[in-house]
Amino acid sequence: MTLRYIRQATKADLPAMLTIIADAKALLKADGSPQWQDGSPSQAQLLADIEKQQSYVLILGDKIVGTAALVTEPDPHYAEIEAGAWRSTLPYATIHRIAVASNYRGQQLAHYFCSNLISRAYSLGFRALRIDTHQQNLRMQELITALDFHYCGIIYVAPTPHGRRLAYELILGAED
Repeated sequence: MTLRYIRQATKADLPAMLTIIADAKALLKADGSPQWQDGSPSQAQLLADIEKQQSYVLILGDKIVGTAALVTEPDPHYAEIEAGAWRSTLPYATIHRIAVASNYRGQQLAHYFCSNLISRAYSLGFRALRIDTHQQNLRMQELITALDFHYCGIIYVAPTPHGRRLAYELILGAED
């Protein structure tokens, strides 16, 4: 089995990260999802994540095969939730902008990556994690539920129909 691990991203990782994001945008478009079709995530967003030390890459062997952000400050888009409620008022971390390189899909690497990001959040003191995705992003919904996140309601990342997102939360150490 090839060595795989996550680490914080650096500016030197940006070209590989942008390629992975471009692949993910193309996949979402092919799936008919408007998510990530508006220029986001942008190079500026990825750089900001790196500068805040909230950007991570997934390494397989010696290659960067995934990128994601583990955001550790409250997300303003999560302040209001419709058709449901958050499960907790605990401080939370959020997984954003996760993508795996197209030639590595189907190997459960996104699950591995998210599991490691969850562990990282736990080590930083967070006991709640949040994540959101577009209703048409069925791949992400499947991953989110496989990781035991619970559906909580609807949030908006933009005041448009395409800005509507399904919101999920995971409480670590909680009994269900």
